[in-house]
Amino acid sequence: MKLRILLLFLPLISAITFGQDQTEMAINSQLESWHRAAAEANYDAYFENMTSDAVFIGTDAEENWQIEEFKSYAKPYFESGKAWSFKTLERTIYHPKKSKVAWFDELLETQMGICRGSGVMRLENKIWKVQHYVLSIAVPNEDVSQLTDLKKEHDQALIMKLRAN
Repeated sequence: MKLRILLLFLPLISAITFGQDQTEMAINSQLESWHRAAAEANYDAYFENMTSDAVFIGTDAEENWQIEEFKSYAKPYFESGKAWSFKTLERTIYHPKKSKVAWFDELLETQMGICRGSGVMRLENKIWKVQHYVLSIAVPNEDVSQLTDLKKEHDQALIMKLRAN
C-alpha cells in the first residue's frame, strides 16, 4: 500500500523538482551570460541582462547606481574593451515556487580577489534579468582591523558629508 502511494506521488514530486531545477538553471545561465558580457566588454549584452529599473551597488560606499547612471559610468570601460571579469566560484539561488522573483548570492574570482555578489532576479517576458546587484570585496576577519585603519580617514569624511545632508 505504501509503495502505491509513493508511486502515485512520485510524478508530482519529480515535476516540482524538475521545474525548480529548470528555473535555477535558467537563472544561473543568465547570470553567467551577464558576467561573460562584462568580461567580453559587450555593453549591449550586459545591459540587456538587467531590468529597466535595475540597481547596481559597487564596492565603494558611494556606488549606488540606478541603471541609467550605471550605464553612463560603465560605458567608457566597455568602450575601452576592458570592463571587468568575474568568474563564479560558487552560487546559491533562492526561488520560491511560481514566483517571478528570485535572489542569489555568489562568490566570485575577480581582479580584486574574491568578491561576494548578491542580488535579485526578476522574470520579464520569460527571461530572468538582474534587478538589483550588490558587489562586495570579501575581507578575511583577521584582516578587518588593518582594512578599517586604511579607510578610516576616507570613511570619516564620507560620514560627515552624509550626515550633513
